[in-house]
Amino acid sequence: MSGETSHQEHIGPYRLLSRLGGGAGTAHRAAGPDGRDVAIRLLPPGAVPDIARMRSVLSPYVVDVLGGEPGGTRPYVVSRFVPGRPLAEHVAAHGPMGGAALGRMALGLAKALAALHQAGLTHGDLGPGTVLVVDDAPVVVDFALTGRAGTPGDVPADVRAWAVTLLFAATGRPDETAVSSSGELPVGPAPELPAGLIAALPEGLRPLVAAAARPDASARPSAADLAEAVARLDLPPSPARPPATAHTAHTAHTAYTAPASPPAPAAPAPEPPAPSGAQGSAARAHELAVAQGWARLLAAMVVVVGVGVAVMMPIVGLLASLAAVTLLRAGAASTVRGRAWALGRTLLTVPYAAAFTVAVPLGLVAAAAVGGEIDPLAACAFGAGAGAAVLWSAPGVTGPRRQLERMALAVARRPGGIAAAGVLLGALALFAVVGAMSLTPSFAPMYGLQSSLEATLDRLQNALNGT
Repeated sequence: MSGETSHQEHIGPYRLLSRLGGGAGTAHRAAGPDGRDVAIRLLPPGAVPDIARMRSVLSPYVVDVLGGEPGGTRPYVVSRFVPGRPLAEHVAAHGPMGGAALGRMALGLAKALAALHQAGLTHGDLGPGTVLVVDDAPVVVDFALTGRAGTPGDVPADVRAWAVTLLFAATGRPDETAVSSSGELPVGPAPELPAGLIAALPEGLRPLVAAAARPDASARPSAADLAEAVARLDLPPSPARPPATAHTAHTAHTAYTAPASPPAPAAPAPEPPAPSGAQGSAARAHELAVAQGWARLLAAMVVVVGVGVAVMMPIVGLLASLAAVTLLRAGAASTVRGRAWALGRTLLTVPYAAAFTVAVPLGLVAAAAVGGEIDPLAACAFGAGAGAAVLWSAPGVTGPRRQLERMALAVARRPGGIAAAGVLLGALALFAVVGAMSLTPSFAPMYGLQSSLEATLDRLQNALNGT
């Protein structure tokens, strides 16, 4: 149950608006410094959520984590505010799900877990209280908050929780052996789910739920396998349901309380077409996937421009890339401590980039000794481009690129924005590539360094050629 919070109270840069119930720690609805509506989950002292990994999860079925403060005496996680109601309340109001609606729930939950597991996280507390229903589609929230979340052994536990949550959606009956809202797992092998409950599922889902709930955790399928199997099912449309009762917006930070008695299923009726809300949800999921693809392309164009500038103007380009990636990391942080860590992460990347900046020219000169000749300045320029590429995006360096994608996603959601940004960045990227391949590199303002590098590599090349 929610209540008002003093408008003067803040957590970091966020102004608290109202309190939200249940879950791991206390939750608040809050306003960010930019006015954005967010949800803040306060965690017990000593909790250390992996904010970076949580932010890397991009799925229409998982709430977007925006930031937070790991560790310390007051750790918290900030996520997008989701105007939905928990699955428990949805089932209590509308009755159990069936047919295509249940199939959408099964597919969305499986894809959500697959996205978490791919990011190296587990949910740890999946259930009717941590699944929101928005336009008849699930949005998973409050993930990776428990102490055990993220360990390999929790992946099978998540898969079993998928089966139990799906059974609840289909029957309205909670299962006492599931992962509880307090985060406690049953001790020892998990018991088998009641055959009577599994029989209530559509025929195609029964073997999948039974496999996901096997007592032997190692025999359970992966979430990705479940998603692929559910996507192949052709489930019939759901029976008609009574009109929904009016309700206010909720977030997943509402505690789950099982209904006193199982709600009665809706009376059978002629099969109508799929609800417009479900169609809207599917359309939005498709639009998000398309927007994410455009965002990745726009971010890649920015990286190409940065690398091209570094090849044309090595000193200026490298300094500009260094400043840009530092600002991107700092912009992704929500606290002063996080911004300081952003600067530290960039400084840790500098030796990595410097190694490539030096190794590429030496490698090009050595290769030229075998057959051909390379201009020393061009070799140094390509080395600067390699160093810039490392600063932007290299194995182990993903922060700047992901922040670019998040920024580009706001533009990519609008067709007009995609067209304008695509034309502008495309032209800049083309100029950067053509200029990098054809223009003489300028080491301004360090012309003395330019002369020294040219002379050094020229002598090295002559020595390797035996002249």
